[in-house]
Amino acid sequence: MKTELLAPAGNLEKAKIALIYGADAVYIGGKLFSLRARASNFDLSMIKELVEFAHDLNKKVYVTMNIVFHDEDNYGLEDYLLELDAMKVDAIICTNTLVIEKARELTSLEIHLSTQFSVTNSALANYFFKQGVKRVVLSREASLNEIKAIKQNTKTDLEIFIHGGMCVSYSGRCTLSNYMVLRDANRGGCAHSCRWLYNLYEKDELLSENYDFQMSSKDLEATSFVKELLDLGIASLKIEGRMKSIHYIATVISTYRMMIDDYYNGCLRNIAVYQSEIKKAENRLTSYGFFAGDTTIEQQLYNSRSESPTKEFVGIVKDYNIETKTVIIQQRNYFEPGDELEILMPNKTFIQFKAEKLFDEDNNILDAARHPLQLIKVHLEVSAIKNSMIRKVKK
Repeated sequence: MKTELLAPAGNLEKAKIALIYGADAVYIGGKLFSLRARASNFDLSMIKELVEFAHDLNKKVYVTMNIVFHDEDNYGLEDYLLELDAMKVDAIICTNTLVIEKARELTSLEIHLSTQFSVTNSALANYFFKQGVKRVVLSREASLNEIKAIKQNTKTDLEIFIHGGMCVSYSGRCTLSNYMVLRDANRGGCAHSCRWLYNLYEKDELLSENYDFQMSSKDLEATSFVKELLDLGIASLKIEGRMKSIHYIATVISTYRMMIDDYYNGCLRNIAVYQSEIKKAENRLTSYGFFAGDTTIEQQLYNSRSESPTKEFVGIVKDYNIETKTVIIQQRNYFEPGDELEILMPNKTFIQFKAEKLFDEDNNILDAARHPLQLIKVHLEVSAIKNSMIRKVKK
């Protein structure tokens, strides 16, 4: 069985971009029962549209139902499960045994156990297999050696996070946001309080300066461990980042797609090739998380440093006129005539060119692209595919 590449999506546009750029499946949060309810635009009609779009590409859609349930959260559960089943959602991702029980009783939905359950051993994975769970998303605190042991001793499919944000608390079980701003992190309201800037004291002695201390983990980037995970036959490799931009999603997904395909084609390149591509997306400082074992200070982010992307996202290709050799760009960020641009296409190929002149839809010359979502025409000798990402090459 070929390992799946699973991508996040915070809205319909991001979901479609993820699938177009190489994800085998996407996971989304609906308006109900999701830890990313605040980040989601997915009502039932949009979930249905996405399922149809994905299935036309022979790809899958998973819906998260991973909040910590209180009594009031149980309202509408059965109807929601029946709706998801009727529109042929491929799986639900959940933490609650009640959801598992109701899904088995009322639907034919495939059930995945969320990383929020903190599964770090094969006995627990096998227990949930007996309860009808097809796949377990292992805790992000599991090391590669632990993953190997679990894989050898469990009957469930395993899903492993390989890229994206890491919660500073154990498997996301944090109440810092609840305490700071009365937003329940375990019911879809996390305010990312760990990433705020604080003063750090030891007793009465100020150790930090200018509120430069934070307590979050570096983002996960596991390119160095992907080959070993593929060797193990892990069912799914998962990206985190439903709040990220379409450029981030396209860049990260296309890079891991390339890496996985290279593995199966027997032509893996130097790891630096894939790492340099990922760095073209906007991101925070990264580390390999718990894959090598317990983390050290090197996996944490204790000050306000950030990592700048090597390429700046400026627009998305909406069309290409082969007769006039003109690419139509929907502008997303500022750029000017004379800028060196790079196009990342869904087929994983790249085009570099200079935008000599910019024109609006009425063919008026522009001195700059400064209006978000404006359609801009630029001469381009080579055909560009719709939904290609355009980014400015930093000098």
